[in-house]
Amino acid sequence: MSDTRSDADLLALTAAGDRAAFEAFYRRHAAWLVLRLRHRCADEALVDDVVQETFLDLWRGGAARYRERGDVAGWLWRIGSRRLVDALRRHGSRDRLARLLGRFRGRDEPSAEDQVLYGVEHGDLAGALDRLSPELRAVVQATVLDGFSTAEAAVLLGIPPGTVKTRAMRARRQLRQELT
Repeated sequence: MSDTRSDADLLALTAAGDRAAFEAFYRRHAAWLVLRLRHRCADEALVDDVVQETFLDLWRGGAARYRERGDVAGWLWRIGSRRLVDALRRHGSRDRLARLLGRFRGRDEPSAEDQVLYGVEHGDLAGALDRLSPELRAVVQATVLDGFSTAEAAVLLGIPPGTVKTRAMRARRQLRQELT
C-alpha cells in the first residue's frame, strides 16, 4: 500500500521528526535519485553514498529547508546532483575521474555532463563560466550541471523555454570560443 500524502506533507512531517514519513519519502524517491545520478556517474558505490548522504541530510534537518516553491523532485535532484559534484571533486584525482569518464556506461565518448565535470575539475572551464553573464551562467547551471530539461529550467528560472534555448545556444557559443 502506497502512501497518498503529498511530498510536501511528507517533508514537513520529516522535519518534525516523523520517521514513518521519512521512510515513505525515501521509498518514493530513492530509486529514482539513484538512477538519475547513475546517468551522471559510473561509480555506483559513490552514487549510493551520495544518495545516502542526501537522505541522511534530510533526516537531520534538511527537510525543513523545503519551502514549497517548485517541484519536490526538482528540489531533491538539485541537492543530490550538487552532492555528486562535490563528491567527485573530493574523491577524484585527475586519473580517477578520467577512468570514470572513459568507462561511463560502456560508451567510448563521455557525455556532455561528464566533460563539464572534468573541465570544472581540471580545465579553465571554471574561468570561462565565470566570464559568462549571470543570465547565461544560470541556464548552463540549470541545464548542464543540474541536468534539468529545458522545460524544467524554464520553470526554475522563471523564463520562457525559448529563452532558455537561446541563452543555452549563446552560452555554448561563448564557451566554445573561449576554450578553443
